[in-house]
Amino acid sequence: MEVKTELTIVALDGIICVYSSTLKGLQLAPLNIPLKRRLQTLGVIYYWASFILMGLIPILLGVYLIFTDFYWITILGVAWSYYDRKTPRKGGRRLPWLRVRYMPQWACIRDYFPISLIKTADLDPNHNYLFAVHPHGIMSIGAVINFGSEVTGFSEKFPGITPSLLTLQGWFKIPLARDYLMMGGLCPVSKESIDWLLGHSGPGRSVAIVVGGASESLESHPNHHVVYLQKRKGFIKRAIENGAHLVPCYSFGEADIFKQFPNPPGSFLRAIQNRLSKLMGFAPPVFHGRGIFNYSFGLLPFRRPISTVVGKALPVEKIVNPSNEEIDKVHWEYMNELRALFDEHKTKYGISTDEKLIFV
Repeated sequence: MEVKTELTIVALDGIICVYSSTLKGLQLAPLNIPLKRRLQTLGVIYYWASFILMGLIPILLGVYLIFTDFYWITILGVAWSYYDRKTPRKGGRRLPWLRVRYMPQWACIRDYFPISLIKTADLDPNHNYLFAVHPHGIMSIGAVINFGSEVTGFSEKFPGITPSLLTLQGWFKIPLARDYLMMGGLCPVSKESIDWLLGHSGPGRSVAIVVGGASESLESHPNHHVVYLQKRKGFIKRAIENGAHLVPCYSFGEADIFKQFPNPPGSFLRAIQNRLSKLMGFAPPVFHGRGIFNYSFGLLPFRRPISTVVGKALPVEKIVNPSNEEIDKVHWEYMNELRALFDEHKTKYGISTDEKLIFV
């Protein structure tokens, strides 16, 4: 391995930092850096770790306790999850007084990239809304921060609108994890959940859905603007049946925070990923970002700005049992609105005027 020594001096937040790189091709962490940036990195580590903490730990702990004198804790947890199983589909259990949406780690994650929420039009709180967010990216961090927290000012920019970010139903079957998610207003992305939020909880409610789903993560490459939308019509039907206005949202930069191994359609890697997706229900992308102690390789995202632009609402007339033609009509109108939103704002975020948004 070729070894070389470099010292790079830069200014971060007014503090001089010295970068020391000793291995060719690998930029090591700086010798000194502002505490604020350290906290930002810690916030992103928390975000990644939360998937493990909320997913594996409650399950492993529950299994372990079964074989101890505290087996009754596991029994109570499972019993509560079963007894309370309908709550996530009935609007969840939002606890504003806990201020989960204002917790300090959200601000650290926001500033790491940074992430911003761009409003282009007012929303009337006398209506309900379905925010359709594109693209999914690898970790959907733009949707989580902008619609799952208040650190980018959702409630200030859209007064009178109560948001609920929707995520995979599996999370709401895990004891502890389900309750934590509901405290922050998250609900499962299911027909029953959407219908309750948009049709039975009064005006001024909204749901945010990452329409492309996990499968769209396979298209997440820097400077690659592809969204799964041609066959995604379920959210359109839910909006029509509940009379909820559709709001297109595009997160510029979401696909730039990781580098994914090339996997074009028809390639051997994509074939494996498609097969695993059918078996496991999600698509495993092969990607990398930066590390904790280096800026070249690891599982942390690169520091790239993410700007979620919220377009104007597309009015939707309520139809209890819409026909396929009626759904197709609204779906076509929505695609045109999303394309127009992308074209209008793309040059502000470093995308050339010739770049097109591709629907698959």
